[in-house]
Amino acid sequence: MVNISESAGAKIQEMLAAEEVPNLFLRIGVKEGGCSGFSYGMGFDDEKHADDTEMEIQGLKVVVDDYSLKFLNGVEIDWKDSAMGGGFTIHNPNATATCGCGSSFRTASEAGNPAAEPC
Repeated sequence: MVNISESAGAKIQEMLAAEEVPNLFLRIGVKEGGCSGFSYGMGFDDEKHADDTEMEIQGLKVVVDDYSLKFLNGVEIDWKDSAMGGGFTIHNPNATATCGCGSSFRTASEAGNPAAEPC
């Protein structure tokens, strides 16, 4: 299960409305790479695949592919406003190591494929 805070849900709804494209949903995923081994991906999509799991969270349609689901179980996505703008933060209870920029991680059982360059 993926958790999205109220502030993150509101920001995502606002961004979806600005797109003005019907049937968009939030796709969250993981791919190998990043300085710790895996990196997060989050964006809008309108095409569902056979290996996708669909969830309803904070009034949003959220889709995660089966490969990513094992890494994202229990993840909490939040939105933080700051003087420099704001951004999404991800807390992943499955991560045993993360990079300084917070967009890359590894788990106890899988290290992924770390990139040579720092984040």
